Amino acid sequence: MATQQQVLKIYNSLSGKKETFAPIHQNHVGMYVCGPTVYSNVHLGNCRTFISFDLVYRYLKFLGYKVRYVRNITDAGHLENDADSGEDRIAKKARLEAIEPMEVVQRYTVDFHQTLRAFNTLPPSIEPTATGHIVEQIEIIKQIVDKGFAYEVNGSIYFDVSTFNKTHDYGKLSGRKLEDMIHNTRELEGQSDKKNPQDFALWKKAEPQHIMRWPSPWSDGFPGWHLECTAMSTKYLGDQFDIHGGGMDLKFPHHECEIAQSEAFSGQTPVNYWMHANMLTLNGQKMAKSTGNNILPNEIFSGNNEILSQAFEPAVVRFFMLQAHYRSILDFSNDALAASEKGYRKLMEALKACDSISSSDKTTNFDIDAWKQSCFDAMNDDFNSPILIAKLFDAVKFVYLIRDGKATVSEKDLKSLTACLHNFVFDVLGLESTQKSSNDQTLSGVVSMLISLRNEARDRKDFATSDRIRDELAALGIALKDGKEGTTFSI
Repeated sequence: MATQQQVLKIYNSLSGKKETFAPIHQNHVGMYVCGPTVYSNVHLGNCRTFISFDLVYRYLKFLGYKVRYVRNITDAGHLENDADSGEDRIAKKARLEAIEPMEVVQRYTVDFHQTLRAFNTLPPSIEPTATGHIVEQIEIIKQIVDKGFAYEVNGSIYFDVSTFNKTHDYGKLSGRKLEDMIHNTRELEGQSDKKNPQDFALWKKAEPQHIMRWPSPWSDGFPGWHLECTAMSTKYLGDQFDIHGGGMDLKFPHHECEIAQSEAFSGQTPVNYWMHANMLTLNGQKMAKSTGNNILPNEIFSGNNEILSQAFEPAVVRFFMLQAHYRSILDFSNDALAASEKGYRKLMEALKACDSISSSDKTTNFDIDAWKQSCFDAMNDDFNSPILIAKLFDAVKFVYLIRDGKATVSEKDLKSLTACLHNFVFDVLGLESTQKSSNDQTLSGVVSMLISLRNEARDRKDFATSDRIRDELAALGIALKDGKEGTTFSI
């Protein structure tokens, strides 16, 4: 599908409204997404953000755009309280476990990649690390200092928010006013190096006990957390690029500070479309590592947890997440996952049924072309995956009507319907069929044998045996469906 045939609208957090997407360079998209801080296992709330932007990446590619997708790894500079005090999260983990910080980084980067592979996310085009771009960060700091937007105190460099706000609008992304922030801020002990509490660190002088440090013109130290994303996004996407994404919790201060840094050193607004994925809640509370209110993906896949009644496959969990719009809060529960599993199975069974149904001279009761465009319309409306899924289930109903002899489809429309279903289910939503294991094949063989025995019983008019086979399979969760082309089953 050529890009010019579809009009995509994206909700821009900067303007607070949906805007027609127009890339800076025709048919090319630059997208940056804030990646994980690799000091612990990635939890499900993090995964929702990366699955949301995997959907965005997939759909842009599906429309025909050439996308450069950059997602960073934070392996230094992220302090405990997301501000400018406390211990580096990775260094703290290394100290507690008596290992090297880069051992911590390696362990949890591997976990992050394995988990996202399980969820069938596409890898980014570039995955840079903060420690791999110290030189670039130091150069940006030099430029910001030279332009008068930062100052040095005792070997640390701080961004001067008040000076910046005289000629720029600090707070425009989050909707905050600097005057209100100053009024509502109490001076915190330990922040006396700053001119104002709103100022943030571009470079921090390392205390003697701080094990992650690099030389700079100001001190042996480490870069501020906000700075790394500015350095890596501009290096690989330019001073201005199309899309910047991340979790809703990063809007302030992280993304607000990114905008200020970029405008200060380049003089340009860095991003045209800011996108923010909403949170995943558990027990009505935000899922977070810091509070312990979280569940790890592997605990879901294995069933080794105290929350769920059974194990759930990665594809089912991904489907569960995509049933909510990326900007909506989604609450995680056993009942919601169980319902998603039923829907996922039904969708996969319909795709399988497409291979066995027969075509006719004409299509009845379904406008294939209108349905296809409705799928595009859903995704064109700010990547509205729940509406897309609803449209896919309209096609599922039609497939079952054909199978049951209650509707017909032409050969041309059947091919078009099947291709479109495959495109949106597998290429856009990124779902995987899990009906390929040896256990599935064995189950299919056993049920097929029982269907044959039931058919033989019906031929002999032994309806008691026929009904018993049907009812006992139903009690096991296997439903038989008698149709014009024979008996099929679903789980």
